[in-house]
Amino acid sequence: MQSKQQKSKRLIFVLNVICVLLTAIPLSGKVFRLSSPDKRIEVRIDVADKITYAVSCNNTDILAPSPISMVLDNKLTLGANPQITNTKIRTVNEEIRPVVPVKRKVIIDHYNEIAIDFAGNFGLVFRAYDDGIAYRFVTGFDKRIKVYSEQVVFNFAKDYKIYFPEETNFITGSERSYKYLSISKISPKQFCSLPALVDINNGPKVLITEADLSDYAGLYLRGGNTSCLHGLFPAVILKKTMRKRHKTVVQQRADYIAETDGSRSFPWRAMIIAERDAKLINSEMVFKLAKSLQLKDTSWIKPGKVAWDWYNANNVYGVDFRAGVNTDTYKYYIDFASKYGIEYIILDEGWSKIDDLLTIKSKMDLPEIFRYAKSKNVGVILWVTWKALNDQLAPAMEQFEKWGAVGIKVDFMERDDQWMVNYYEKIAREAAKYHLLIDFHGSYKPSGLRRAYPNVITREGVKGLEQNKWSDNVSPEHNVIIPFIRMAAGPMDYTPGGILNAQKKNFRPIFDRPMSQGTRCHQLAMYVVFESPLQMLADSPSHYLREPECMEFLSAVPSVWDETLVLSAKVGDYVLIARQSGADWYVGAMTDWNKRELTIDFSFLPRGEYTIHIYQDGINADRYACDYKKRVEKISSIDKMKIKLAPGGGWAARITK
Repeated sequence: MQSKQQKSKRLIFVLNVICVLLTAIPLSGKVFRLSSPDKRIEVRIDVADKITYAVSCNNTDILAPSPISMVLDNKLTLGANPQITNTKIRTVNEEIRPVVPVKRKVIIDHYNEIAIDFAGNFGLVFRAYDDGIAYRFVTGFDKRIKVYSEQVVFNFAKDYKIYFPEETNFITGSERSYKYLSISKISPKQFCSLPALVDINNGPKVLITEADLSDYAGLYLRGGNTSCLHGLFPAVILKKTMRKRHKTVVQQRADYIAETDGSRSFPWRAMIIAERDAKLINSEMVFKLAKSLQLKDTSWIKPGKVAWDWYNANNVYGVDFRAGVNTDTYKYYIDFASKYGIEYIILDEGWSKIDDLLTIKSKMDLPEIFRYAKSKNVGVILWVTWKALNDQLAPAMEQFEKWGAVGIKVDFMERDDQWMVNYYEKIAREAAKYHLLIDFHGSYKPSGLRRAYPNVITREGVKGLEQNKWSDNVSPEHNVIIPFIRMAAGPMDYTPGGILNAQKKNFRPIFDRPMSQGTRCHQLAMYVVFESPLQMLADSPSHYLREPECMEFLSAVPSVWDETLVLSAKVGDYVLIARQSGADWYVGAMTDWNKRELTIDFSFLPRGEYTIHIYQDGINADRYACDYKKRVEKISSIDKMKIKLAPGGGWAARITK
């Protein structure tokens, strides 16, 4: 006799099986429909003389049939005249607890999946989530293969607009502005890096990116003067030279994009589909699609904030020593970090010869700097070029370990061909052996490497604050675009914290004494809005030491979160976010160059009375961007608060019991 509990479990199992079968229904044996768990999103896979897929949301077509294929050695085309040999369907609903919780400490991984096997030792896997779809090739060859091309097509049902981070070369650090273009106006010669965001008229927004990029070339998108976007890949480099000892000049490329194991899974081609802009910020799809954790011991991986030297050009003042790349200056940074509980400092360019990590500049007593930092409980991160690190990998890592370094900032890769993609994983793996965090700069977009190697704590691949040193490209409008596009792929090392703030008419790019565009509170709010588990304080410690009220906030604000709630948001206009850390909550709001009023509903708070420490734009912040006001009030979950943001403004708050 079965117990009631056993019968109940069996009934649940049967219902789950029925549910899975209904989410991936084969129609006529060669057409499949796969629905998201909430049934809103559907992908239709059609297997005839070729393989196509189409996507809809709430019964509205997003993608018209779009072909999928891959060309291998001997012109073998996966997807031409395909013959189905097997299909498998499943539903997964489980929890992921990331080592480094960027948005939240528990991620719900809930999707429906169909795997279709074809004659010829290959297959396709499709997944449907409540916030999008993804697919990938899988091959089962018993020898190495060359991939000559992969057909990646996004054939939109109509001609829509796209936020297009246009590139001019495959040698790029993906630090782009977003052009708002009609897809049909993009020529076959124009291409962009990822992520890119398609704006569907009276419909959802669709973010295109990739995940689990490994031993393969990165994906770009080119136009075609139609409503269709096509995948584009950097081919394998056969011959190159180095410029300025760290930048690659390509002289010859192969006619293939990868040479790889024949039995493998290829990168996911992903579409995040968001009916509300806020869902773009909330999405964890790239992380969920990524390779699972590869490290056994992660106890040493510690997120935190870091005092940075390069943005502010080591301009410390009010001291009795000559500021610069020298021992006294870095002791000053260490003292500042120690005073405010900032976990790390960075020694950026100049501490060693640029192409020799074992030859230290004469004014730098590195053993003393590391000794002093350890005595103050401050970790030291070292900047390196990728080329020097690659050339001296073993001796450099051993030396870093001997000194007591806690991390490396690896710079100037500016490529994502197959070799360089593999370099990222090699460095992640090697650095973990020496318990080193990694911040990749001059990098391509995140594709989930941080899940497999959580010591990859953050990366650039974004046009960030440093651009203020030489251009006016990092405007408040740009700052309220990137949370919806670049940040949806993963953490971004924008390097916030500018204390010299300017309104639009007052801004000037000054390399050695940079100012930021927008208000002081616009910068403070970035520490809540922008995600980076290694979050920079970019400006001079001398400035910060003269701003004790701002440092009350900057010293307290975390760099990782237990929960994230996007309260209100619109791409390119504004963003309002609440994030939880333990019993505390933080709220950040940012606007573009338009002044704005927003209302905060505090119903996300548990019951009880709270103290809120508010940093708001001052009454004259529209004229003098540094103007702000701090105030302290009592609030509860039943309260609402109207806030005012100046042009280029912001609003930040810490809420405590």
